[in-house]
This record gives sequence, structure tokens and C-alpha cells, in this order.
Amino acid sequence: MMSDQPQGPSANLRRYDELMHVVRNRLTSRQFNPQIAVPREHIEMVLEAARHAPSGANAQPWHYIAVTDPEVKRKIADYFVEEQRRRAKLKMKFPTPNYRGLESAPGFIVVVADFRFMRAFPVLLDGSELDKQYQQNAERILLQSVAASTMSAHLAAAALGYQVWWVTAIGQEAAQTALKPLLGIPQDLAVIDIMLFGVPAKPPYKRWKKTLPQIMHWERFNMANYMTIAEIDAWVRQERHKVMYRDESKID
Repeated sequence: MMSDQPQGPSANLRRYDELMHVVRNRLTSRQFNPQIAVPREHIEMVLEAARHAPSGANAQPWHYIAVTDPEVKRKIADYFVEEQRRRAKLKMKFPTPNYRGLESAPGFIVVVADFRFMRAFPVLLDGSELDKQYQQNAERILLQSVAASTMSAHLAAAALGYQVWWVTAIGQEAAQTALKPLLGIPQDLAVIDIMLFGVPAKPPYKRWKKTLPQIMHWERFNMANYMTIAEIDAWVRQERHKVMYRDESKID
């Protein structure tokens, strides 16, 4: 009987290469082919991967709502289109995609977090300033936990041959007010993200990624990789629009 466990360095490298093939080919698509369905069992397989993610205190503070109703998808897309208009009126100058593409996703999962699980961490619950600090730390741990779970789902979808779209910008109270009633989400839970996946309507492309030396530090932080606020502002003005929506091979 063959074991699933790695048998030595060569086996480890082979498994690593297989994983990296999935990681590198997890590409973003913002328009899907609605004629190619995602079967229910694939949605369940994606969420089975999410279920096994690590979490602080093993609290597993996540819920995933699989949406199949086209009318609900349309209403959620409506919210994002309106939010895009609000940002434009406020002159935020943030490059955004066509959010109508949400409606085309056959795999449509709303990510919900239960921040009440901060009680699983060291907190005082006495309203003191120290308690606020501990609660902020607990919320950060819970967010990291949900992100780890969601990323596991993304990789599972990529392993099945789909492309994905990680939809954010829903932390505002307006988003919670608009989306919770559509999905019957209790008021004391929070909508965090939406994960879309399916067969892309057109071939996706690889977006720019920082190099390993730019993000990896040995022993101490390498100040050569540190950016001042002025440098970050310049990057936002000059580079952000390119790295968000252009093929890496076509970036100057």
C-alpha cells in the first residue's frame, strides 16, 4: 500500500513542483464563460480545501455561502457597480474592473467571518484601553485565519482547472447593509470577501509579482527594500494601474 507521505528529498521536491504549478497558474479572471457550469461537487471540493486551513486557536471563524441564483448574483453585482460610482464621485481615482463580470461567474462564494470568536484569544472584555489592544490583535488573527482558508479555496479551484477572482472592497457598513439581507446573514457576522471562479471568457494573463529578493529578508529587515511614503505615493501614481490590470510581460 502506497503512503501519501513524502519518502525523501526527491519526493518532497516533486510535490513542491506540483504545488508551485498550481500556485503560479492561479490567475485572476474578471469575466467568466457562463455557458460552462461549475458542478456542485467542485464547489464542495473547493470548500473542503478551505475547511482544512489553519486558524488562530483553531477557531475556524468562517462560513462560505455558495450562490447559484442569477438574480442574487445580479443584485450583488449592482452593489459593486454603485460602489464604483461612489468612489468615482469622491475622485478616489482607483482603477477598477467591470463589476458586471460578477454575474458571469458560475462558481460564486461569499466569505463570511464570525469575529465573536475573538473571545477565543486573550481578551479582557472590560472596555479598557488594554482590552481594545487585545481585541484588535484578536481581530487581526481572525482575519488572517479567514484569509488562509480563502486562499486554500483559491488554490483548490486552480487545481481543478478554473480561474478565480478575489473580490474585496466590502468592509464598508454600506456593503454589509446591502449584502446581508440578500443572503440571510445574521447581523453580528461580517461579509469579508467574495470568491468567484469558473472557466474564463478569455485567456487570463500573469500579473506582475515582486521578485524573491524584494520580499525576503535574512536575519534582519533589509532597508534597501523599504519604501518611504513619498515613494509609495509615486508608485501609486505611476505603477499601480499597470500592475493591477496588465500582463506582466507587457509592463515597461
